[in-house]
Amino acid sequence: MAEESHRCSAAEIPVTTNGDLDQSPETVFKRDSYSPSSHRAINLSESSVTSSNFASATEGIIESGPYKGSASLPTSPVAPVAPSSAVASRLARSSSVSQAEKGPMTAQQKSGAVVLSDDLKNPAMEKLDLVRKWSINTYKCTRQILSEKLGRGSRTVDLELEAQIEVLRDNKRKYQNIIKLAQTLGSQLSQIMQTQRQLGDAFADLSLKSPELHEEFGYNADTQKLLSKNGETLLGAINFFISSVTTLVEQTIEDTMLNIKQYEIARVEYDAYRTDLEELNLGPRDATTLPKIEQSQQQFQVHREKYERMRNDVSIKLKFLEENKVKVLHNQLILFHNAIAAYYAGNQQQLEQTLKQFHIKLKMPGGDSPSWLEKH
Repeated sequence: MAEESHRCSAAEIPVTTNGDLDQSPETVFKRDSYSPSSHRAINLSESSVTSSNFASATEGIIESGPYKGSASLPTSPVAPVAPSSAVASRLARSSSVSQAEKGPMTAQQKSGAVVLSDDLKNPAMEKLDLVRKWSINTYKCTRQILSEKLGRGSRTVDLELEAQIEVLRDNKRKYQNIIKLAQTLGSQLSQIMQTQRQLGDAFADLSLKSPELHEEFGYNADTQKLLSKNGETLLGAINFFISSVTTLVEQTIEDTMLNIKQYEIARVEYDAYRTDLEELNLGPRDATTLPKIEQSQQQFQVHREKYERMRNDVSIKLKFLEENKVKVLHNQLILFHNAIAAYYAGNQQQLEQTLKQFHIKLKMPGGDSPSWLEKH
């Protein structure tokens, strides 16, 4: 028993009495890579083992060669240890998870090219496509404009509509000039009123300090104050005239001009795609050009419908604008005429009646700021 305790725990090789290796399958096994006693690797096919540590008293050398016995696995002298249930369950779970992950991956590798759904498309690709379409449209429109300016390209012209648009643009410039002149007149009238008030105060002061000229200074003071008061009434009429005509020009006419700009852009696009289609039709017709011609025909039809729709919209806008313009300017021109005539005729009642007729309320000096009572 003492000798068996010194045996190597990694291997045990039984030998016969004459020193030959027992070749039975049950006794053949594989040794560990490292021997605890010598710390050297042992190759069973080429190494020699000294049997000094075995129970046999006779010393000898065993020469081992290639194994020629059974192909079955060697049995270990150490009793096998069964794994616990927890370890077994963890191994089973890890194995099932690895197989589940491997299955879709293998199916995906075997399926070939991967096709992304519409929901997974990159938004940057859609933006890039929009930029590309915008660039192509801008290029064609720019080329069309340059061709028209150089006299090489043709353009679609609606003579009646173009004449109405030109008249509207000319009228807009003239109305803006009237507004500018009326503003100048109002500014000058405001300065005259300020001078008249100051002059009336000076006459009134001299009337009190000069008894011998009291009446003369008093008449002039009353006249200047009356002119200043009538000037305020006239200035209210002028400001109302300026405000109404400005609204007509800056809002009503400008809204129509915006539609005209959109109509002109649609016209340029229509002519650009029309020219593109004409150039393709003049070229050869083969398998390569036929799809391009068909696509150009579709784009031309789309822009043609847009151009016709915008032309009809502008025609209707111009018609309504003309009716509104006549109505607004008719009232404002009557107001301006009656106010100017009554002011320079010195007819104060007629001047005030004119403002009442058009529902114009004058702003009293200091009327913009609320009084002390209104604040509290």
